[in-house]
Amino acid sequence: MTTKETFTLHGENLVKKVKELIAEGNIRKITIADKEGKELMSFPLTIGIVGAIFAPILAAIGAIAALIGECSIIVEREPDEETPKP
Repeated sequence: MTTKETFTLHGENLVKKVKELIAEGNIRKITIADKEGKELMSFPLTIGIVGAIFAPILAAIGAIAALIGECSIIVEREPDEETPKP
């Protein structure tokens, strides 16, 4: 079962926060929504996404960040492997 977290921030911090989340490595999917909750962009993160493949996604996030004020990032995380399963 995945867990979801939501971060609310201003557009200028969007790319920085997405990079931080990707560096954590346990993210399954990132969704970016405007302040009304309308989904603007959603992309899955798999173990194989790195470097050149991810650069166009960051460019698109940067373009969105330039156009919007406040937004939300909804993050779906992989379950912790250390947590025992019932």
